[in-house]
Amino acid sequence: MTDLATHPITARWPAQHPDRIQLYSFPTPNGVKAAIMLEETGLRYEAHRVTLNDADVKSDAFLSLNPNNKIPAIIDPNGPDGQALTLFESGAILLYLAEKSGKFLGQTATDRHHITQWLMFQMGGVGPMFGQLGFFYKFAGAKVEDPLPRDRYINEAKRLLNVVETALDGRDWIAGDYSIADIALAPWLNALDFYGAREVVGWADHPRANAYVARFMDRPAVQRGMNIPPREG
Repeated sequence: MTDLATHPITARWPAQHPDRIQLYSFPTPNGVKAAIMLEETGLRYEAHRVTLNDADVKSDAFLSLNPNNKIPAIIDPNGPDGQALTLFESGAILLYLAEKSGKFLGQTATDRHHITQWLMFQMGGVGPMFGQLGFFYKFAGAKVEDPLPRDRYINEAKRLLNVVETALDGRDWIAGDYSIADIALAPWLNALDFYGAREVVGWADHPRANAYVARFMDRPAVQRGMNIPPREG
């Protein structure tokens, strides 16, 4: 808990609207989760562009908010108990914003647990595994001659994609109604295109997942949130 006016991050990313939720992020699959959720809920916020360069995420200013030097992170000046709340980890941010807004966390306790289950599936499985797939298939890891790490993450991405395909049988959204589980999961499925990895994981053989991502991307709030903050400053 802290006062936004005195938080060290404001020296580098000053708040023009200190009464609003402050979002520190970049439009990666994890970063867009918070922006999309804020757009979906209509909560008032101000976005600050924090690039993935060490000069930003490893700066003393950003580390004062997230010692794990990863985006996204938020400060809510109107947090619980009448105090400002600082928060990092995209899943924790989604849960908090869902509770604050009363949206996208289901109607019953059972709904909430099922939604949380699929949120954890993304956080513990799809995100880390797809991220490593991207590293070894598109980025610096692609230069590694040993095929073992690349094949490992390709096969794990295939397995996880099959889990999603099966779960979407007879439903439009992963946990029933549209929820934070979808806001967490769909951007990572969409990232397979950015990684150039759709063919290698058999994307075309998963029609439900294809339709699911298309439905997600058709939402106006998603379209806005996918580029908040803008990649180019």
